[in-house]
Amino acid sequence: NRTMDVEAAKLIGAGLATLGFIGPGIGIGLIWAALISSVGRNPAAAGAITTTAWVSFALVEALAIFALAIALLILFG
Repeated sequence: NRTMDVEAAKLIGAGLATLGFIGPGIGIGLIWAALISSVGRNPAAAGAITTTAWVSFALVEALAIFALAIALLILFG
């Protein structure tokens, strides 16, 4: 009967927790792609569109920070 070392289990768990970076990475790319496209189509609305993009970026980036926090909790908690 094999038992897994606790340190190995922590490393595997932290590695799996970092999979939470995939969604925010895709989301951030989509946000900035939409911003560039929107400003290219309507340069006069750049101010309002940019503000909305920064707010959206902050919300999506929060998900990545949560994934990082979970990974660090698994490693050092």
